Amino acid sequence: MTETLIRNADVVATMDDARSEVTSCDILVREGVIVDVGQGLTSDGDLIDAAGCVVTPGLVNTHHHLFQTLTRAVPAAQDAALFGWLQTLYPIWSRMGPEHLFTSAQIGLAELALSGCTMTSDHLYLYPGGGKLDDTIAAAGEVGLRFHATRGSMSIGESKGGLPPDALVEDEAAILEDCIRVVDRYHDDADGAMIRVALAPCSPFSVSRDLMRETAVLARDKKVMLHTHLAENDEDIAFSQQAFGCRPGQYAEELGWVGEDVWHAHCVKLDAQEIDLFARSKTGVAHCPCSNCRLGSGIAPVITMRDAGVPVGLGVDGSASNDTGNLIFEARQAMLLQRVANGGDAFSARAALELATRGGAQVLGRGHECGQIAKGFRADLAIWDVSGVHTAGSWDPAALMLAGPTQVRDLLVEGRRIVAGGAIVSFDLSATITRQNQLVQALME
Repeated sequence: MTETLIRNADVVATMDDARSEVTSCDILVREGVIVDVGQGLTSDGDLIDAAGCVVTPGLVNTHHHLFQTLTRAVPAAQDAALFGWLQTLYPIWSRMGPEHLFTSAQIGLAELALSGCTMTSDHLYLYPGGGKLDDTIAAAGEVGLRFHATRGSMSIGESKGGLPPDALVEDEAAILEDCIRVVDRYHDDADGAMIRVALAPCSPFSVSRDLMRETAVLARDKKVMLHTHLAENDEDIAFSQQAFGCRPGQYAEELGWVGEDVWHAHCVKLDAQEIDLFARSKTGVAHCPCSNCRLGSGIAPVITMRDAGVPVGLGVDGSASNDTGNLIFEARQAMLLQRVANGGDAFSARAALELATRGGAQVLGRGHECGQIAKGFRADLAIWDVSGVHTAGSWDPAALMLAGPTQVRDLLVEGRRIVAGGAIVSFDLSATITRQNQLVQALME
């Protein structure tokens, strides 16, 4: 029997239903599950001393494109809006292959882990050079994060009026066939699952109406979730109105893309009717504040969505539009933007932490087992050292969004240590960074 006791934490911010914060607190973990939270707990198992630390649920990332860690800060894309940014990067991405997908996923997942993230989705919508979703799933297995792989797709290239080059799009029948393959091979719907698969056409401007509809039908037959980009910026709205004669929310509803099994990335430009639709249907939103700032897309109406009852989580988005993958940064940015838009008292540090934990778990369909520190929940835990310079003088160390730190001391996923003493211990990160930089140099040349 595997047992771990985290003891003597300064504060445990449980994010349970009462939003309890417990001082001088212990957490007992057995076989990957939290079995007790309180004071004076004992165990004969492994001990982790959390004195001088705040413990939170592991953070949850609801939207990423891990392959983009190979194209951070590309000069020609640094100052472009969404559509121009994509058209600059597509030719670079088309030169990748399986090793690029595997290595970039390792790097992106390690970066997330160091920022306190224990569970992430990844939206992989292009498969150059024979790459497959399998490559990123293999990387997640090595790093050790809980992984929601989404089988993305693009089927409308430039010759048919789409944005991506024809070399990056796939035949729609082949897309659906591979969706069936990866779901059957990898998807695990059991509690505590480390790998789940969702189906995720890239966006309404890169796939056909038929593929959107058929993917929704297939996902419901397979009992997996659906994901795509929606209402990201003004260009996105204009495209939908011109191409489909309606706003993105209406388009999604017509094709079966609303419900508790659906989450959309961005949703910066949802109007009041669309927000009401998402609230009634419990359709989730992945809020990506840093990317929305970087691409000038706008400030998503997060407070309005949450007040209406829309499930909202955080996403770092791709590392070519952020250009980092630090989820605690993302939570801070979400807090700051909502204050800019709605006033200095509009969105608290704890509201941001809630978005990053139980909010994201709900969006990914894991709210009953992840995102809280409570008996029976999975032991996905982030331990933050608040004894250093970043928090020296802080009156409220649990308000992590205000003073930091921005990197975890220790990270446990399903009770297993992924980060220890501020370093990745699950795989050889140094060697992978070296290989990543070699791959980038070859892409540049």
